[in-house]
Amino acid sequence: MFKIIENKSIFKSVLALLITGLLMTMQFTAQATSPVPAPPQVAADNYILIDFHSGRILAEKDADARIEPASITKLMTSYVVYKELEENRLSLSDEVLISEKAWRMGGSRMYLDVGSKVDVETMLKGLVIQSGNDASVALAEHVAGSEGAFVDVMNQYAAKLGMTNTYFKNSTGWPDAEHLTSARDIATLANAIIKDFPGHYSRYADKVFTYNNIKQYNRNKLLWRDDSVDGLKTGHTESAGYCLAASAKRADMRLISVVLGADSEESRASISQSLLNYGFRFYETHKLYSAGESLKESRVWQGDKENIMLGLANDLYVTIPRGSYKQMEALMNVDANISAPVKKGSQLGEVQIMLNDATLHSAPMVALQSVDEGSWFQMGKDYILKLFQ
Repeated sequence: MFKIIENKSIFKSVLALLITGLLMTMQFTAQATSPVPAPPQVAADNYILIDFHSGRILAEKDADARIEPASITKLMTSYVVYKELEENRLSLSDEVLISEKAWRMGGSRMYLDVGSKVDVETMLKGLVIQSGNDASVALAEHVAGSEGAFVDVMNQYAAKLGMTNTYFKNSTGWPDAEHLTSARDIATLANAIIKDFPGHYSRYADKVFTYNNIKQYNRNKLLWRDDSVDGLKTGHTESAGYCLAASAKRADMRLISVVLGADSEESRASISQSLLNYGFRFYETHKLYSAGESLKESRVWQGDKENIMLGLANDLYVTIPRGSYKQMEALMNVDANISAPVKKGSQLGEVQIMLNDATLHSAPMVALQSVDEGSWFQMGKDYILKLFQ
């Protein structure tokens, strides 16, 4: 188990950090972890490798460059549909009328018949597995009335997710000079799909789908090569190159890789595999604390309770070099003069996760309960006690 150090003042926190740094320097030879090599050098214009739980970036190249996403766009198309399902504005059994515009779409297709009606569940399979441009447009029209209106919704969700380098012009990924995103934004979207829609995420692992007597295979070659890979989406146009957003889970660790601008189907798969293997080989992820877990009990002055429980508002994960877990330290810096009233969720301190004298992560410690002002007697007693503190 890693060390936990509790500090009640800034002075003590700084002192503890200095002492910790000195001790770790003295013991470095004995405690040094195995070296972590630089990420593999791969032939892609842009890429990113990120841990799903902690958000730590393990490798990246030009991850904020604005580029064409090709059919990876359909991750946002499906995200909007999932949101509609979640809000009960859409049902998997609803029937989608296939317009002539959808039927005429070129590129990858589900081979829908114009004028036919197809349920949303089937359409999602055609969108995710077959990367059907016809399915994308038909779903967009069904959800928002027109593809243009649907794209407005796509851009609104992109803004809410913090995809600052993204702007969509269509629901398919059809080439357009203004239709742009970035590797980091795609990773953000992939993370949201996995986290927010676990019931729908399993579709991305499906390898084959038959519709209209036409059998088509998922273009994500990693689904056949690596049992830990369970998504997400490929893309390709002449201008965008070959792209792949992939995710894999081994034990309790999940990684997301985004590779853009590779020169072939084989290349995007092998590059993605190399990045994923690198992350799993040299790093490990740990959940240190759960949201709402009591981490410390602190004194409250002038309240109707003498003590208050402190914890975190969100789960805290860290991704670290393999073998370094026991070298971590948690420094808990808590306000020494907490006075009532205290509202649940108020920040009253901070927890810092340290490794080799560097801060891996910091998170606010919050009140897990409310404390009201105490009686006049309690307030007076605490006032006197504080004078002798």
